[in-house]
Amino acid sequence: MYTIVWAYKVAPEKRSEFEKIYAADGAWVELFKKGTGYLGTDLVHSDVLPENYATVDRWESEADYQAFLAEWKDEYEKLDQQCQELTEEETCLGRFGKGFS
Repeated sequence: MYTIVWAYKVAPEKRSEFEKIYAADGAWVELFKKGTGYLGTDLVHSDVLPENYATVDRWESEADYQAFLAEWKDEYEKLDQQCQELTEEETCLGRFGKGFS
């Protein structure tokens, strides 16, 4: 499995819209579903710092994720641009390959 983790700092007045777009039935998931090997996304919210969120995107493999990016690049960039106004900070915490057993 290939996992990508993003952290976000969201402006208080934008939280509702952010949660809608990044949720399991939101625009990002709908876009990702177009890619082969997409397994799902979890949106988590900090219980300590209310402005902090993270997403965990799961793919079968890095190759599936890269193929998705290649095929859907324009749509990805368009949605990413639309979402810029929702966050004060956006940081990729990492891309993780096969887990430990």
